Amino acid sequence: MPTPSFEAIRILGHRLREARRRIGLNQYDVAHESMVDAANYGRLERGEGNPTLLTLLRLSVRLGVEPGELLAGLNDQELLPEQARPFTVSEFRREQERRGNG
Repeated sequence: MPTPSFEAIRILGHRLREARRRIGLNQYDVAHESMVDAANYGRLERGEGNPTLLTLLRLSVRLGVEPGELLAGLNDQELLPEQARPFTVSEFRREQERRGNG
């Protein structure tokens, strides 16, 4: 299964890294104290992971940030991968017409 990689995940990784650096811990310590696999945590910081809600909650507690701080503004559809973006009605109709189904 390919590792997800898109702008929202990259931004989340940057926020995790910045929060970790602010409190002066290394990746291993944050991962260990959050009960998260160290390799997985490293992938998250590099913008290569797709964390569960539980993982985000554990990390936010250890990093001393609200989960909302980590996720703020990531609901912009331009930050999502193309295949995850919802179609607008006009996009749907255009595609239907292109395929001859409209």
